[in-house]
Amino acid sequence: MKILNNKKELIIDSKEIEDEKNNHTEKFVLEYCVKNHISLKFANLRNANLRTADLRSVDLRSANLTHANLEFANLKNANLEFANLRSASLAYADLTNAILKHATLRSADLTGVNLEHANLKYANLEHADLEHANLSYANLTGANVENVDLEDENFKDENF
Repeated sequence: MKILNNKKELIIDSKEIEDEKNNHTEKFVLEYCVKNHISLKFANLRNANLRTADLRSVDLRSANLTHANLEFANLKNANLEFANLRSASLAYADLTNAILKHATLRSADLTGVNLEHANLKYANLEHADLEHANLSYANLTGANVENVDLEDENFKDENF
């Protein structure tokens, strides 16, 4: 793991922190980055345990969050444009005003997630579980919602 202070960017490989003993270290490092406005753009956080992490307004553009645990995480105003969240668990996470343009959320667990005012333009939600999700005012223009059951979701002025 390297923190590049002059560029305010972090180069992190989750292999360095993914073992069971370091789950608290993982969240601490990421929350430190958030508080110090260090970008996590292109970060490899595959299989990361970020359950309940405070990641408000974090820059996770093009980050690899495949199979990551983001349950109950606070991702309000986060930028996840082009992020890979395939098979990630975001159950009950708060993604209010998050940018998820072109993000891959294929087979992600989005149960009870708050996506109010989120930008999901051209996102891939194929096979995602959106049970009890709040998609009020979300922008889903061009999003792939193939094999997604949207029957019980909370919609209000959503854009498709």
